[in-house]
Amino acid sequence: MVEVGRKYVFDFDSTLTKVEALDVLAEITLKGKANKDEVIQKIQDITNLGIDGDISFTESLEKRVALLGAHKDDLKPLIAELRTKISTSIEANKDFFLNYADDIYVISCGFKEFIDPIVKEYNIPSDRVYANTFKFDEEGKIIGFDETNVLSSHNGKIQCLKDLNLEGEVQVIGDGYSDYVMREAGIADKFFAYTENVSRDKATKNADFVTPNLDEFLFVNDLPRKVSYPKNRIKILLLENVHADAVKNLTEEGFSVELLKHSLSEEDLIEKIKGVHVLGIRSKTQVTQKVLDAADKLMIVGAFCIGTTQIDLKACKAKGVVAFNAPYSNTRSVVELAIGEIIMLMRSIFPRSTEIHNGEWQKTAANSREIRGKNLGIVGYGNIGKQLSVLAESMGMIVYYYDLDDQLALGNANKCNTLEELLNISDVVTLHIDDNKANLNFIGEKEISQMKDGALLINLARGFHIDITALANALKSGKLGGAAVDVYPEEPRANGEFYTELQGLKNVILTPHIGGSTEEAQRNIADFVPNKIVEYMNSGNTVDSVNFPNIRLPKQNNAHRFLHIHENVPGIMAEINKVLAEYKINILGQYLSTDNEVGYVIVDLEEGYNKEVIEKLRSIENTIKFRVLY
Repeated sequence: MVEVGRKYVFDFDSTLTKVEALDVLAEITLKGKANKDEVIQKIQDITNLGIDGDISFTESLEKRVALLGAHKDDLKPLIAELRTKISTSIEANKDFFLNYADDIYVISCGFKEFIDPIVKEYNIPSDRVYANTFKFDEEGKIIGFDETNVLSSHNGKIQCLKDLNLEGEVQVIGDGYSDYVMREAGIADKFFAYTENVSRDKATKNADFVTPNLDEFLFVNDLPRKVSYPKNRIKILLLENVHADAVKNLTEEGFSVELLKHSLSEEDLIEKIKGVHVLGIRSKTQVTQKVLDAADKLMIVGAFCIGTTQIDLKACKAKGVVAFNAPYSNTRSVVELAIGEIIMLMRSIFPRSTEIHNGEWQKTAANSREIRGKNLGIVGYGNIGKQLSVLAESMGMIVYYYDLDDQLALGNANKCNTLEELLNISDVVTLHIDDNKANLNFIGEKEISQMKDGALLINLARGFHIDITALANALKSGKLGGAAVDVYPEEPRANGEFYTELQGLKNVILTPHIGGSTEEAQRNIADFVPNKIVEYMNSGNTVDSVNFPNIRLPKQNNAHRFLHIHENVPGIMAEINKVLAEYKINILGQYLSTDNEVGYVIVDLEEGYNKEVIEKLRSIENTIKFRVLY
């Protein structure tokens, strides 16, 4: 007995295309008319009433055609415009339509005059397109539609599909209630509410499946598709109230995104991380070995900040989890705060401000100095240190810097060979070193003693870089003339009460870790980190990863790509190529990069490959993670 296959019935407007065609036609016919916007809004309102079943479809169609005032000549530019409005995932999966054309039908309440030319390019012939047709007068004006066509009547799709008498399982894919009713009437076996372009409550609440894109539809049916795993099934968890633009960027890319405003404890994160593919954090959430052990699907950790000490990068690498941060996005914000604090400390602005707040008037020039001509010592001459160097010099400061790495001086900055040399000469010392744990108490009692009497100390790096008790004692004794501290050895997970020994001390600026917390910086981070996430998820690119070999392989058309992460032992590439050779699969592109612990390879193949090939690649000894990308 021959098994009868499935039949796929597609709607046209807002499903195969991103738009309602009659709305686009209205834009064309009403161009330049004063009442254009008003008429188009009326057409859209009538369209929605008809789609949702709130008025009869016949009434909806009559009213819209009457408002259009269209001509036969308007159809040519309409078709040209519709060709540019094919739904993104429909266009990406054109091969599905070409290969399964014999099983695909279009049933639409739109019009064959503009549907046929569009779907013909997807190998769907006119005899499998069921739609209305226009009536024209002798001058070519559209004056109505064929009222004898079953699709011009209310619930006409039910009768149309019934008349087709299709064999096998019938699946309907559409965005409106008029598509669902075919399932409700028992003529179709399943209804997929297609929400890539528009989501209608009456359709989604009655659907067997809600499909945000064609990839999801193909995945559910185990059909060939452009991507191996639909983006809407990729779960992204963002913590610590990252900027709304990050949520927007990742959601628009098609991922499923959840945002929490606070950080999570290790115990809570262990529970929450299950099923999560991408984790986005800031500085307070700790990604530990225990968290990674509980993460059954995790592929990426994105740090929406500069530092990464809150992430066990080595454990991430061992698990095949790629980590990204935002090393440049908030540089300017930190530098501007440093400049502002240098000026305020030099001028003793905070003591004067406090006096005024307390009702005291103490006008004096004592301990109030210009920054011009003063020595600025920058400890850590990286992205932030260099930019601070340039701005400070432009304001007349004499810049000195110290860095463990050999850094080229910008402008007239002077390199110090030792930390002590810098501390001895600087009127202001500002820290911009990395978050390496070896930098614990980088500035302690000994280092403070090497500073000039009355010097100023600024820390916008990490809280553990300074011995807070030693700093407090130096400020109380007058050894130091002031300090600005933005970071602390221990910081609360959420806003609330906080204590530090530095509270109440004269000429001390205390801020709650806001060095990079400007609207501009957070927007920059909300672009940079999501872009890295998207690049890795879409193409496997790891450029700028902080724990993985950096690879970028250009995308190839008509290729199939997989990613293979493995322990860095000899012979892995040979094993991969052995499997591909066994199945006679031609390699179009291949790139391997390694570090001391792992190897990461991207491979592009000419032919598709079956599950048997995938399992053999996945089961190669020393494989950490294997992923079919597309």
